[in-house]
Amino acid sequence: MSTNQVKPELAFQSVWAAAKELEREMTQIQQALHQWPELGFQEEKTAALVATILSEAGLEVKQGIGGTGVVAECRGKHPGPVIALRADMDALPIQEETGLSYRSHREGHMHACGHDIHTSILIGAAKIVQRHADRLAGTVRFLFQPAEELNAGAAAMMEEGVLEGVSEIYALHNLPGLSAGHVAVRQGSMMASVDRIEITITGRGGHGAIPDQCIDPIVAASGIVSGLQTAVSREISPFESAVVTIGSFHAGDANNVIPSTAELTGTVRTFSSGLQKQMPGKLERIITHIASAHGCQAALRYIPQTPVLAGSEECVDKVKQTAAALLGSDKLHEAAPTMAGEDFAKYLQEVPGCLFWLGSGTIGDTNEVFGLHHPKYTADQACLVPGAAMLASLVLPKT
Repeated sequence: MSTNQVKPELAFQSVWAAAKELEREMTQIQQALHQWPELGFQEEKTAALVATILSEAGLEVKQGIGGTGVVAECRGKHPGPVIALRADMDALPIQEETGLSYRSHREGHMHACGHDIHTSILIGAAKIVQRHADRLAGTVRFLFQPAEELNAGAAAMMEEGVLEGVSEIYALHNLPGLSAGHVAVRQGSMMASVDRIEITITGRGGHGAIPDQCIDPIVAASGIVSGLQTAVSREISPFESAVVTIGSFHAGDANNVIPSTAELTGTVRTFSSGLQKQMPGKLERIITHIASAHGCQAALRYIPQTPVLAGSEECVDKVKQTAAALLGSDKLHEAAPTMAGEDFAKYLQEVPGCLFWLGSGTIGDTNEVFGLHHPKYTADQACLVPGAAMLASLVLPKT
């Protein structure tokens, strides 16, 4: 079913109609953003465009929040709570391979996670809310956040007080594996915690032909890469979930020289805050003991980045009820948990809220689906109307 065939309940029809009126504009904004992707804390043009559009729409706008973030507010005619809606704006250092007519004009930069979609949707939602301000009780605060991909933007915005007075917060993330016009959400942990690890192994360098006079950090580092997997397979309950991945391994510059050091970086993911707190100790013990067994020394830098993402029960229920009424109960799904992370989880540590998946896959498409962060990733623009209508409906009164 296309988004044109959706028949929302009467209470949501004015919101849906407003979203449909804005469809062309949201599409143009998304295409413009897609052609000029900007990395985390570099979203200057993106932020300027967002601020200009929202200022012209009559919202109160502040720029430079958390570096390159934008905050806009719509104040209702009646007293009530402050509810926040958030979209992320940054792109990724990926060379685009989509062949789209509006593909990236910046070499090695791409909106491969759909943050251009998120930004366009939130602009649409802000305009819808502004049009209905006479019905609004309270204030809606729109957060256009930088640097989600760096796991740093939410914290930077929070440091500048964007959650002051906020009683609830909501966000969406597009999902190409789910058809446009569909929504998925879950109670409990939905996305994993994300931590970064950096490991330095120090040995003694020398000639590759006389390894007995050296202490080889590459051999020790190789043992550490393999040994780290036991932190999950042998030290964590089979009923809990965790991932330890080494993503980079750098050592040496010549084929016949044993280097003095090896550098590893990786990521650690878990599905419970308790397990997240245990991981540094488990990994440090494994790393230092394996290094010592090879005659090397090792130093672990464990860098916490984002907590487990779990929406509050009441806010998740609100998303479910809104999706069922707006899109139809057949468009609402139970989201599968994922080891991907989202720094929206930091907001959820401070105030109740919910992040939900918004389908961005082409309806009826039987071709291969290119997922988030893939150079051929694309989002069906049919998701713009249901996305904007969903966010606006979460904050506007139902009558």
